[in-house]
Amino acid sequence: MKIAVFDTYVVRPDGRRMHFDILVPDQDADRQEAVVLAHGRRYLAAKGVPAETLQARECRFCHTEFAVPAVEAEIRQTGFAIIEMENCD
Repeated sequence: MKIAVFDTYVVRPDGRRMHFDILVPDQDADRQEAVVLAHGRRYLAAKGVPAETLQARECRFCHTEFAVPAVEAEIRQTGFAIIEMENCD
């Protein structure tokens, strides 16, 4: 499965900057921004971070790649996957 990777940064309420990638199927290219932001807000809400802190300027398309099997399975199940990079705990 070919996926699009969106590099995402959000400032948490404690001032630390979260960095994570949002991975989505590549075929949704013409409607990705709204879809990706919705997935990012869902992820943030699950982490207890106010979802409204995520805006399009903090979430940018980075590149496309082919998903590894575990990521592909997660995307098929939930519609997206997250790779946590910094301060996502």
